[in-house]
Amino acid sequence: MVAAYTRAPKPAGRGMDLRRSPVHARADALGIPVLTPKTLRSEEAQAAFAGHGADVAVVVAYGLLLPKPVLDAPRFCCLNLHASLLPRWRGAAPINRAVMAGDPESGVMVMKMEEGLDTGPVALTARVVIGPDMTAGELHDALSPIGATLMAEALGKIESDSLTFTSQAEEGVTYASKITNEETRIDWRLAAPAVHDHIRGLSPFPGAWFAADLGKGEERVKLLRSERAEGSGAAGTLLSSDGVVACGEEAVRLVTVQRAGSKAMAFADFARGARLATGFKFG
Repeated sequence: MVAAYTRAPKPAGRGMDLRRSPVHARADALGIPVLTPKTLRSEEAQAAFAGHGADVAVVVAYGLLLPKPVLDAPRFCCLNLHASLLPRWRGAAPINRAVMAGDPESGVMVMKMEEGLDTGPVALTARVVIGPDMTAGELHDALSPIGATLMAEALGKIESDSLTFTSQAEEGVTYASKITNEETRIDWRLAAPAVHDHIRGLSPFPGAWFAADLGKGEERVKLLRSERAEGSGAAGTLLSSDGVVACGEEAVRLVTVQRAGSKAMAFADFARGARLATGFKFG
């Protein structure tokens, strides 16, 4: 490895000290040079990248656009590990979007990078079943070691000159746009399957939420885990003490919640502390 590229250290913690990304810390420990450019569009950054004389670049959730001079710099290519079954969910948030859409499966793919957004041909694929209650965080953690193994296999095939690529299908293209703040609020008017998928698709980050006055003015409460449940009533109404809330159709059970500044907790503990009674309306 000739270099590692990652985001620049950011202020974090109570002291707001600069904190390196995990990639940065690991590369430092291994004695690998680390670069943290804000952009790769400048001639200086592109010259520095080409100066590594790399055979291949491995890109995983890097967050910066790779312009053509960078894509063309390695002797072989730039390989991207993308967390979806392309061409479904091209873009920034494929894991969240797959769970939010209620997809039955996802996966990781090793692809050759092009100038288009996740349009390149695919070399290797691994699939993962998305369970009915699996969260985006759990899917991420399931895909991570599988993706690492898949990329290592791809690099081995490059060494043996046996890595081949297949163009993506032209049908079934969808885009996984970034999650916006506006869409994280729960809409209880939706049917229960959509509400449940919304909660688990945004868990643990950025977190789906509802607003309610719990005695100190309106506050946001994140919902981190839910289950499908039986019940009906006005959308957003607490139907039972064990967390069943009515949706536009059917109901969901809230399992794990988190108030601002607090740790995640079971709904029963939250309800006791907030003194919630049946009939309470979630906003």
